[in-house]
Amino acid sequence: MWVAGHTRRPHYDRTVSEATLAELLRSRGLRLTPQRQLILQAVLDLGHATPEQVHHAVREVAAGVNITTIYRTLELLEKLGLVKHTHLSHGSPTYHAANEHQHAHLVCRECGMIDEVEPELLRPVADRLAAERGFQADIGHVALFGICGDCGNGEHGNGEQA
Repeated sequence: MWVAGHTRRPHYDRTVSEATLAELLRSRGLRLTPQRQLILQAVLDLGHATPEQVHHAVREVAAGVNITTIYRTLELLEKLGLVKHTHLSHGSPTYHAANEHQHAHLVCRECGMIDEVEPELLRPVADRLAAERGFQADIGHVALFGICGDCGNGEHGNGEQA
């Protein structure tokens, strides 16, 4: 059973060592702070997380970290190439580790579950768009919305599609 907003975990490593983070920050004239480390670790642990979800996770460890710090740090971590964001809904962006292989997102409108699929699954669509319209689709940055198998089978609600 999936809780709203949870991600099915891929089978690859989502870790960045403290030394790597410290080295990246130092190369930009910045220092490794406990808040930066906690925020990056929260993104890695959560898999796909909005700034609000990161804030909630970080507050469990360090109650004094405010949401502004979360947003600023996520922007910094993205500039450093450690996280990427995508838009999986109309709300806040969703962040995930940048070292992950590219993937497309499947987002359930019922339970909020986020799953990942290989972008090559969408290659035929991308190739057709390129051939017919000259459009180069970024298939590693795609979110498809629908109803997951569990919800479609009635496990998370009535299973009806709108």
